[in-house]
Amino acid sequence: MAQEFTLVSPFSLAGDQPKATEALARGVLRGDRAQTLLGVTGSGKTMAMARTIELVGKPTLVLCHNKTLAAQLCAEFREFFPKDAVEYFVSYFDYYQPEAYVPSTDTYIEKDSSINDEIEHLRHSATQSLLTRRDTLIVASVSCIFGLGSPSDYMEMSARVRVGDELDRDVLLRKLVDMQYRRNDLNLVRGTFRVRGDTLEFVGVDEELVHRISFFGDEIEAINVVNLLTGEYLESKDGLTIFPAKHFITPEEKLRRAIVSIEAELDERLVYFKGNGKLLEAQRLEMRTRYDLDMLREVGYCNGIENYSRHL
Repeated sequence: MAQEFTLVSPFSLAGDQPKATEALARGVLRGDRAQTLLGVTGSGKTMAMARTIELVGKPTLVLCHNKTLAAQLCAEFREFFPKDAVEYFVSYFDYYQPEAYVPSTDTYIEKDSSINDEIEHLRHSATQSLLTRRDTLIVASVSCIFGLGSPSDYMEMSARVRVGDELDRDVLLRKLVDMQYRRNDLNLVRGTFRVRGDTLEFVGVDEELVHRISFFGDEIEAINVVNLLTGEYLESKDGLTIFPAKHFITPEEKLRRAIVSIEAELDERLVYFKGNGKLLEAQRLEMRTRYDLDMLREVGYCNGIENYSRHL
C-alpha cells in the first residue's frame, strides 16, 4: 500500500507555481493556520494544489461550497492521483423534510428524508480510506463538518478476520448485526449478509463485491471475493477488515449507558411539561422517545439517532 501521494500529470509547473507550491507546503508542515493561493480562472490552481498535496504527503481534506464543485474537483484530482485514494464526501439526502409543528392546526410533521444509496456508498468509502490509508484525499462539501459519531467507536466496532482464525460462526453473525448489517438470504445488496451452510456471504457498504467466508467447524478456511451480479470468482484474501454499515455506531456498553442517560433526561422533561400543564407535549415526547429507546435496545439504532448524539 502506497504511503504517500504520487502525482501523475502530462503538465509541469510553470512560472511562479513551483515557488508557490513549495511555500504552501512549507507553511502546512510548519503549522501555519491559513494560507491563500491567488490565481485567475484557468491558471492551474488545481494542479498547484495537487503538487502541494504531494509535497506535504499527509491525508488531505479539500472543502468546497457545493456538490457541483466538489464533484468537478474530485474528478480532476483522480486524474492527478490515479494510484491514491481520492474520495467524494457530500450530503447523501435527495430529499429532506425537517421536523415541524404547526400550532394553528396542532399538526406535528415528522422528519422525513430520502437517501441516495450511491452517495452513501461513496461516504463510507471515504471514511474507510481515511482510517486505513495515508494516501487519502477527500473532496467534500460543507456537510463534512457535521458529526458522524465517534471515529474510535467506528474502529472499535469493526472486525478483522483472517484465514486460520478460530471463530464461532454465530459470534461473527452477531457481530455483523451489531454493526447494523441486515440478514437477507434471498437478495444480497450493500449492507446485507446471508448464511448458506458453513458459508457466510456479505456485501460491504463501500463496494459492489461479495465477500465469501468459508468455515470448517469453528475455523475460517477461506476468504474469497466474488462478483455480486455474476457470482464469478475474483480473488482470495488472507484476511479482511469488516467495517460497520452505519456511521452512527455505538459499542454495547456505551449504548447501555446512553439509554440510561436518555431516560433520565426524558423523566426530567416530562416533569417540566406536566408541571406547566403541557400534557399533550409530554405525551408526544414520551411516545417518540420510548419508541426510539426500544429500537436502540433491540437493534442498536433508530431513525434520527443523531438527535441523541450528546448521550452517545
